[in-house]
Amino acid sequence: MKLLLLFVFVGLSCAQYNTNFRAGRTSMVHLFEWRWVDIAAECERYLGPNGFGGIQVSPPNENIIVSNPWRPWYERYQPVSYKLCSRSGTEAQFRDMVTRCNNVGVYIYVDAIINHMCGSGGGAGTHSTCGSYFNAGTKEFSGVRNCRLVGLLDLALEKDYVRGKIAAFLNNLISIGVAGFRLDAAKHMWPGDISNIISRLSNLNTKWFPSGTRPLIFQEVIDLGGEAISASEYYGNGRVTEFKYGAKLGNVVRKNWGEGWGFMPSNRALVFVDNHDNQRGHGAGGASILTFWESRLYKIGVAFMLAHPYGVTRVMSSYRWSRNFVNGKDVNDWIGPPSNSDGSTKSVTINADTTCGNDWVCEHRWRQIKNMVIFRNTVDGQAFTNWWDNGGNQIAFGRGNRGFIVFNNESWNMDATLNTGLPAGTYCDVISGQKEGTRCTGVQVTVSSTGSARFTISSSAEDPFIAIHVNAKL
Repeated sequence: MKLLLLFVFVGLSCAQYNTNFRAGRTSMVHLFEWRWVDIAAECERYLGPNGFGGIQVSPPNENIIVSNPWRPWYERYQPVSYKLCSRSGTEAQFRDMVTRCNNVGVYIYVDAIINHMCGSGGGAGTHSTCGSYFNAGTKEFSGVRNCRLVGLLDLALEKDYVRGKIAAFLNNLISIGVAGFRLDAAKHMWPGDISNIISRLSNLNTKWFPSGTRPLIFQEVIDLGGEAISASEYYGNGRVTEFKYGAKLGNVVRKNWGEGWGFMPSNRALVFVDNHDNQRGHGAGGASILTFWESRLYKIGVAFMLAHPYGVTRVMSSYRWSRNFVNGKDVNDWIGPPSNSDGSTKSVTINADTTCGNDWVCEHRWRQIKNMVIFRNTVDGQAFTNWWDNGGNQIAFGRGNRGFIVFNNESWNMDATLNTGLPAGTYCDVISGQKEGTRCTGVQVTVSSTGSARFTISSSAEDPFIAIHVNAKL
């Protein structure tokens, strides 16, 4: 296998590329459409204790209320003002969430909609989450100013006044304690305009971050190659979402191989297997994208991403909806989060087995994914080592002397003795189970005095891969 051809490493470092994660933490999770009160609780009961570094939250500011007849997820991407009230909660609840999550070392990264306001067909009135008056037809948004991306009212980012309003919005969030921003639709903004706005941003709140810390910036730029606009044009502003990653990794896991995919430098990339757009068939990647609907393949893809040192990793946490395919397209791809009869978002309930209820998928709570987040934390900074493959779809690699992972994505069983690079001893596989006290709840792996271990993986296993690391050693 030639997975190494996928990755490019360049050793550069600038402040706006730093995640600001607490030491020993390496990944964020996108809690898509979660309420602020549920996120605050999740930080304290699960994300903090399990080593997650941060959360990408849905846009927190006021948006138009769309009836379809139910409120679609994309209404969050049609702002009306920069007031902090949305389907996820009030400003007070947002502030409480940021404080509580920061206090347990899980930082907040806001999905910032600064390219546009709501669509020109949005009408007029106060059908918005805070009740602010707006008139899309006359481009009047009294909650911000009087002001198109594909039918949306485009902001004149070249104007100093507009830049100032946007910077004030982001600086308010920084003062509350957020650690950075995802810039939605960055590809539709001139890099120089983004640069000017970033230059106006304050340093992060010193209650939680060292003096002089700059916010992380990661920009949504879909560049699958051959595009008129290149992702590299945005490297100077911060990290960029590498959409080729999920698309190509999906091909790999589906055994469709290719070479020369040309990923961006590791220190410029924020990577993910899927996101809220492409898991619905929007954006980039098409049918190759892996999602929770194909859980077996999905766990393989996420495990590979979290084991490999490339980029900053983001785990997706989704909700279920009733899919309805017509001519190959899901006509229900608009459906918003699990909702009550009045359109309000349902709470995220936690089942006895730690999974989520109320149609929340919570992939970040799947044992295999949660344990691979811990694996990535454990091997952080270690070299990519001990690559092995069978010339096909059985692969293995290590991370220095701290972790090793093996995949069997063939249609036959695997039985191989491999050099792990790990100290001798008995290790708990963190995929089939984990270390609990002095025992393994799943498979045990014995590493010899020479660092080698035998791996047997059935092709029919629920999870046809094994991962071990030094913190899961008996």
